[in-house]
Amino acid sequence: MDSDGTQEARGTHANPVPRPAGPPEVPGVPPDGFAVPPRPTRAPGVPPMPDGSSFLTWLRTPRPEAPPGVWRFGHRPRPEEEPERTPGRQLVSGALIAFLVGWLIWSLLWNGYLGSWWLLPLYAMIPESWAEPHSFTAVVVVYAYYTLIALVIMVGVGRLGRWGEIWRRYGPPAWRRSVPEHQRPPAPPEDPAEWPALRAAGAVDAAERLAADARAGLMRDVDHARIARAWQGVRNGRHSLATFSGAVLQDGAAACLHPSGARDLPTRLARHDLLTGQVRLGASADDPRNPYAYRGTGLALGPELLGTSLLAVGPAGSGKTGAVVRPLAESLCLHALAGRAAVVVVGAAGAGLGPVDAYDVVVRIGHQESEYDLDLYGGTGDPDEAAAVLAEALVGDLADPHPGSDSRRSTTVLAQLLGPFRAVHGRFPSVPELRQLLDGAPGPLAALRQGLQDAGQESLLRELDARERQMGQPGDVGGVLADRVALLDRPAFASFFDTSGATRPFTLKALDHPVRVRIDLPERGHADASRMLARLVLAQFTASVAVREDRSLFACLLLDDATGVVTPEAVRGIQRLRSGNAGVVLTLRTLDDVPRPLRGPLLGATGCRMALSGLTPWDGQDFAEVWGKEWTEARDVTDRQIIAETPAGKAAHMLRRVITGKAPTARAVTVRQVERERWSASELAHAVPAGHAVLSLTDVKGEHAPPLLVDLRG
Repeated sequence: MDSDGTQEARGTHANPVPRPAGPPEVPGVPPDGFAVPPRPTRAPGVPPMPDGSSFLTWLRTPRPEAPPGVWRFGHRPRPEEEPERTPGRQLVSGALIAFLVGWLIWSLLWNGYLGSWWLLPLYAMIPESWAEPHSFTAVVVVYAYYTLIALVIMVGVGRLGRWGEIWRRYGPPAWRRSVPEHQRPPAPPEDPAEWPALRAAGAVDAAERLAADARAGLMRDVDHARIARAWQGVRNGRHSLATFSGAVLQDGAAACLHPSGARDLPTRLARHDLLTGQVRLGASADDPRNPYAYRGTGLALGPELLGTSLLAVGPAGSGKTGAVVRPLAESLCLHALAGRAAVVVVGAAGAGLGPVDAYDVVVRIGHQESEYDLDLYGGTGDPDEAAAVLAEALVGDLADPHPGSDSRRSTTVLAQLLGPFRAVHGRFPSVPELRQLLDGAPGPLAALRQGLQDAGQESLLRELDARERQMGQPGDVGGVLADRVALLDRPAFASFFDTSGATRPFTLKALDHPVRVRIDLPERGHADASRMLARLVLAQFTASVAVREDRSLFACLLLDDATGVVTPEAVRGIQRLRSGNAGVVLTLRTLDDVPRPLRGPLLGATGCRMALSGLTPWDGQDFAEVWGKEWTEARDVTDRQIIAETPAGKAAHMLRRVITGKAPTARAVTVRQVERERWSASELAHAVPAGHAVLSLTDVKGEHAPPLLVDLRG
């Protein structure tokens, strides 16, 4: 059937893996009489196919609602406020004093110092015949009454001394770390392994087939997410119930496959939960600066948080690629296999962004053996749109860094050349041709003029005339554009950016389909070209997702190093992504790589902000400003010396000074409400341990989490 997971994605390809042949029914016996062992049922080194118990356990694990960023898989909710905790020394001393009080009361009763009134109920209840000396019944009843009175005293002093809290804090319950029943997440009302939604809609046969495959161990988490996505298309009316049921009955758990035919990634390094769409990045530290509801919980991200975009800042080696980008790339690739997302990962060659087999399209710019090329013009046929995207890539970093500026002059210059060239040749110019046109070479311009005259394109002739008049004038940006295009007109890129149709160019117009793309930039020796290509991909991404027809598919761009990429137009494009069900993940070594006027708008445009360990105080100041302040309690403790006025008091003070070595003082505590920064620049620079980060979150619904200290290794 045609579902979101079966639509054809441009540039995708399947790599089916042949199954090993099964054993013969009758083992062959050679003529020499020695029996040949049977053929193995699976390839060497491949583990046996497990049963469905592990998958069913994963599927039935409760996932209660939780604040943004909490790992919901098996989450145990905690109260919002931290309960008041009595210090251990005070708790133990109070329990001991209560025990001594109970012992004293029992001793006074037993020895008759309080009279015999406590024995009156016993005398009133037992008959006269039981009161004989040495009667067995009398001994049992009397000692039972003594035991009852002792238990009453013990219960009273136990409540007074809080023995139960000592038992829970230091006894076997603390050793076993058992969770009280009221804190355990409730079990789901219906068994999700039985597909109750399908049964309620009348697709009982399809539900039975899927449940049988789950019990037999033939279903994985990606299969469940992919089929659930296809069922969502049936509920939305994009597909018919009969087509869905037919596909499920025919293929079972393998129904509605991704165009690549893959049902999982070759390897996984992070923990994923496709039922909630989360990937676990670490754990919230048990730190007083974290809200009590987050302390000790897992920290996870999903499309609902990435839809507001993420900015991670930290020096080299702080874990941006390995602890943030790589897990997010894995998660989004799994979502793409489930038909939920389209992902584009951009980074330097060899940056560790995942194996090649985990992607459908791998564009290795500057690598002569690359199977795919990159479309310089974004797959559009409109010269004005192509000029706007290309101008942003070429000279977007040279525009006035203030938020209101743009690169309209550069866009106009490019449009004056791209429009006439496409009208004459039916395609956009290649990199060498575009460089010649921008340099004002007389031969190409004369040939272009002649072609326009032959075609009768008067309006485009006026565009070309205007371009020729501007050449050589003060302030003309044509020369700057030509210099930037020259960075791509190098022998290493000679086989790339082809517009004649001889290569397989990838265009970001394919984000209408669940495609997995990785673009390797040529960092070594071509740093300026790499930054320009990164700006090109970002500009094409923001332009493509804005015009998508099916916005139910989440689109995300992961840019491993955004140095030189942030421009005024890029910030405006990031602000528009949330409404298009898309987001970007940007990493920076320092905010100094962003122009000063754009740092505030960039931090404001991204809903999720991460400051990793090793941040400089200057970068920490920008994060401290965007995270703002909060009201907190400040305690001022003062010690005042006590002056004795009586001889006895002076003697006691002298004795106390001799014993303790300090003068007697009285402590005064003043509590007041003050407004302080959530995380100061100094704390971000010096108080974040290695392997940790401070992360604030905002989801697409507007719910947010305050800055959290997160252990990325947890």
